Amino acid sequence: MNIYASEWDVERAPLGVNERFAHIGRRLGGELLGATMFEVEPGWQSLYHLHYANEELLLVVDGTPTLRTPDGERELRPGDTALFRRGPAGTHQIANRSDGPARFIVFSSMVDPDVVEQPEAGTVGVFVGGVPTSGRDAEIELFFPREAAVGYFEIPRSES
Repeated sequence: MNIYASEWDVERAPLGVNERFAHIGRRLGGELLGATMFEVEPGWQSLYHLHYANEELLLVVDGTPTLRTPDGERELRPGDTALFRRGPAGTHQIANRSDGPARFIVFSSMVDPDVVEQPEAGTVGVFVGGVPTSGRDAEIELFFPREAAVGYFEIPRSES
């Protein structure tokens, strides 16, 4: 696969901003290493989030996306990389605040299941039977408000 080609697995605009994805790792038969190439239009941004099971590595291919982490924000350029460790230290957001498209690849470990948290949105996502890769189906993909959680002994029990 050539990363400069325009062969996309997913093309959509769920929030009114175009985004395209190519699942490089899956196309090449990867099982333990994932890679998804994103091409996003100006105004696009991911949620500020973290993964509890998967580590990610970002490589900017084209454009100037903005990266936000717990250490602050910085504009990235082609060739720049960033690593997002598992847990709160790896919290990140990628946005395209430029005037043109941005293209980047996110490499990731392929640990299943995974839990994703969006701390500012107050939500948690659970993925089982497929790692959280945009446009990829999972057996279970659930997002819920963190405040909806109940304690183990608060779970209704059957009478059997």
